Amino acid sequence: MFNTRGEVMLTHFFRRPANFKRMITALLAAGAIAFTVPAPSRTAMPPARPNGIEHTLFTQVLADHVKDGAVDYKAIKTDPRFPQYIAVLQKSNPEALTGEEKLAFWINAYNAFTIQYVLDKYPVKSLMNKLSYVTGGGTFKTKFIKINSRKYSLNDIENDIIRPMGDPRIHFALVCGAKSCPPLRAEAYVAGRLSEQMNEQGRLFISQSDKNRFDFEKNEIAISKIFDWFKDDFRKNGKSELEFISHYLPPEQAQKLLARSATIKVKYTEYDWDLNE
Repeated sequence: MFNTRGEVMLTHFFRRPANFKRMITALLAAGAIAFTVPAPSRTAMPPARPNGIEHTLFTQVLADHVKDGAVDYKAIKTDPRFPQYIAVLQKSNPEALTGEEKLAFWINAYNAFTIQYVLDKYPVKSLMNKLSYVTGGGTFKTKFIKINSRKYSLNDIENDIIRPMGDPRIHFALVCGAKSCPPLRAEAYVAGRLSEQMNEQGRLFISQSDKNRFDFEKNEIAISKIFDWFKDDFRKNGKSELEFISHYLPPEQAQKLLARSATIKVKYTEYDWDLNE
């Protein structure tokens, strides 16, 4: 123990900041004391997407093997990331999803399983024809898709799940594997960007002259048969399919189309069912 004199001397020693600082430095150097920073709590923040499904693998596959809408099926067939993504879809529970998460999931599922169906038949010139696409027969009726222990066909996904969600822009995003389909986007659809992504696909699809042509000098247009087959989807809220299309045209063309919508002659472009490769 310190005697009274020693205690007084120690008190005076610590009253001088320089002395206190030197002692702390010496103790730290000697390892006599140590400071620890607590690790961040593992439960400090809840997961951002507790029910979300990761679509990164699909984006990687599409980014590497899709160019200007053309799909390199041969390359995807040997890419291990694609079956890994299919496994993600199969193990998912879409019933736990809502809103954009749910719509993005089913659009990606439709496109991914269409690719899977092509790969199972590849090499092949075409999987579809007009009759099977419009009636939901053939390829579209086959229940080869298994998600969360339930079986679906492409027809089930499109007509029983996606279309009833009420957004006609899905027709810009769903790709049935034919050249005249809208181009396959080189990334997966994701919640938070879904509306932006579908709008971009709409502008791209409408601008493709092999699918949609606008000749205002002749007062006639030739548009994709998608606008005929699914006209009821585009005519919701009392609007016509031409009004819908106008949103994806440059402003000058949109004004002309709306001004002439009552008199302009509408034809439909021939649908190319060859594989979109």
